[in-house]
Amino acid sequence: MENKTVNTPTSTRRDDDEIDLGRLFGLLLDRRWLIVSVTFVFMVFGVLYAVLSTPIYQADALLQVEKKSSGLPALGSEFGEMFTSDSEAATEIEIMKSRMVIGSVVDQLQLTHQVTPEYMPVIGEWLARRTPATDRVVLGQFTVPAAYEGRPLTLEFADDESSFTLVDENGELLLEGQVGTLASSEDFLLLISDVQLPDTNTFTLVKANRLRVIKSVQSGLSVGERGKQTGILTASFQHKDRRYAERVLDAIAQEYMLQNIRRNAAEAENSLSFIERQLPEVRKNLTEAEDKLNKYRLESQSVDLTIETESLLTRVVEIEKRLNELELKEKELSRLYTKEHPTYQSLMEQKQQLVREQEQINEQVGGLPETQQEVLRMARDVEVSQEIYVQLLNRMQELNVLKAGTVGNVRILDEAVTNPQAVAPKKSLIVVLATMLGGMVSVGYVFVTAALNRGVESPEQLEELGINVYASVPMSPTQRDMNASLASLVGRTKESKDLPFLALEDPADLAIEALRGLRTSLHFAMLEAKNKTIMISGPAPGVGKSFVTLNLAAVLAQAGQKVLVIDGDIRRGYMHLSLGLPNQYGLSDFLASVDKTPEGGAIDKNNLSTVIHKTRVPNMHFISRGTSAPNPSELMMHPRMAKMLEKANEYYDYVLIDTPPILAVTDAAIVGRYCGTTLLVARFGETPVKEVEVTVKRFAQNGIDVRGVILNSVERRAGAGYGYGYTYGYSYKSD
Repeated sequence: MENKTVNTPTSTRRDDDEIDLGRLFGLLLDRRWLIVSVTFVFMVFGVLYAVLSTPIYQADALLQVEKKSSGLPALGSEFGEMFTSDSEAATEIEIMKSRMVIGSVVDQLQLTHQVTPEYMPVIGEWLARRTPATDRVVLGQFTVPAAYEGRPLTLEFADDESSFTLVDENGELLLEGQVGTLASSEDFLLLISDVQLPDTNTFTLVKANRLRVIKSVQSGLSVGERGKQTGILTASFQHKDRRYAERVLDAIAQEYMLQNIRRNAAEAENSLSFIERQLPEVRKNLTEAEDKLNKYRLESQSVDLTIETESLLTRVVEIEKRLNELELKEKELSRLYTKEHPTYQSLMEQKQQLVREQEQINEQVGGLPETQQEVLRMARDVEVSQEIYVQLLNRMQELNVLKAGTVGNVRILDEAVTNPQAVAPKKSLIVVLATMLGGMVSVGYVFVTAALNRGVESPEQLEELGINVYASVPMSPTQRDMNASLASLVGRTKESKDLPFLALEDPADLAIEALRGLRTSLHFAMLEAKNKTIMISGPAPGVGKSFVTLNLAAVLAQAGQKVLVIDGDIRRGYMHLSLGLPNQYGLSDFLASVDKTPEGGAIDKNNLSTVIHKTRVPNMHFISRGTSAPNPSELMMHPRMAKMLEKANEYYDYVLIDTPPILAVTDAAIVGRYCGTTLLVARFGETPVKEVEVTVKRFAQNGIDVRGVILNSVERRAGAGYGYGYTYGYSYKSD
């Protein structure tokens, strides 16, 4: 076998990172029906979800938070007003959503008792919403052991709705009872006050954890301030049961307002308690001061004070009175502020000023006669104690009135009301989003599959690698239909005239016209070939090697050339089915035979004519693959193969051999050494360019030069930017 220089493909690819917008748009046009179908399916599911999903209703309420006032103007109005915030809405919002308020509502409404009706899956709840009445179970009392807290229990009613049974998830009976009567068993207690069962008599009963219920209510509660520093709070609560949402939100608003009133009343109550503790001691001091003054006057026989002394006494009493007021305020403010607070600091400055004035008056008192000084001091104690006592009595009366009339600084403007229209799901939005999602998924699928399976879409892609493209064979709708018929014929016997063959069925088909162009190219390509044998192979199965081989042979035969077609795929060849010929004795049998002549009129296995069959096409003969052999590669290397091809080249103008794919088995590399011309078949849009390149290199490694590639099943795709040159050919039919 002669040595020859083999050409390998050279890569001259353009930058693959460039984005071809035209190709992307063409891909969408090519797969438009897939995109439309997937988008439609998503839209249908979106409509079903929007229709069948449980609607969510929202209850709304409006509250007003007035400017915070302690109710004690004498204690706080003078010092703290300038330091208070204009709006306390942020604080009140957190109080309203606190466990203190929500927990009380959970206990009042017994929200830990959760009863859910059981319906048919998917559409059961939707059908139940269509009925005028709703399934309802009212629980008067429900207690379970700690181990059953949070576990779903099945509550089932009898047909007459008068009795019930309670079982756990394992089917164990826990309780039996009558509606309206308390049923008990061990640590289980259940009292059902009322039932309404229009659609089902089975319910799921759960004694939920209190903290989890509180958190669930908190998550469904939304509170915000309407406007900036308006003090107007909008509260809303969402739930699938509109009456439940309204009851819960109304209870939250009422409980929040009541706790606000209790909080304001608690301030007055604390102040009143402090005064009541101080009053007995002040009264005792007053009595002692009066007794002491009277006793001194009797002992010293003193007279009334002079006008000057009376004036000093008045000033002293006034200062003492103010000092006592400030001390009282200091005790009140010490519970509200730290010593560094501006209000507290202002009070201490006033107190120090009064102390300085008191010291000045004491110096004036020191200049009076001793008797006058003593009487002045005792009279001062009496006056001051009396002023303090009267002041405390007045304050106690004020606080009693304030406590009785406390209304709080929160009021409900609009009570909780549920909107008759569901706020969720947003049906139109769901349908739109589902449709958009379907479009994105389908478009993404098209782009991903196109990126992962970059099949050959134009001859230029191969020519950039230095690989010649001899012909582009368009996809034949007629052949596609015949392939379906051929698949149904496997394993059945049919007459040759009933089997499809495109070159005979539709000789004007565009695929046959492309093969006629290939016939001309082959004439010049084989001028320098060492023999008339043409091997047609491919990278992988399913590229259309057999289709190209048979129809190319038919086109050559119709031009008056003598053609021999050999099915070289000993493993899985099926060309005899397309030609309607038997496969009892073929290539594998001929190669495996021994050199002797059988007796008794048997087939001469040494005679090549015994394996050659005539076909329906004049001048076209065929050798089938024969019996499947366990060693096809070894048979191909047998000297009989070379002798057979030499003899065939003497009698035929063209010998076409269809071989298995080179990337799957090595048979083609063996056969290629006997052939003067080697052609590859690549399928449009499916065979990757890299796969064709690897195939050419594989043949080159075995000393076989691939003359060119036949691009098979070319389709008119906008994404490929290919096929527009066949517009005239698709519409042309001979008369």
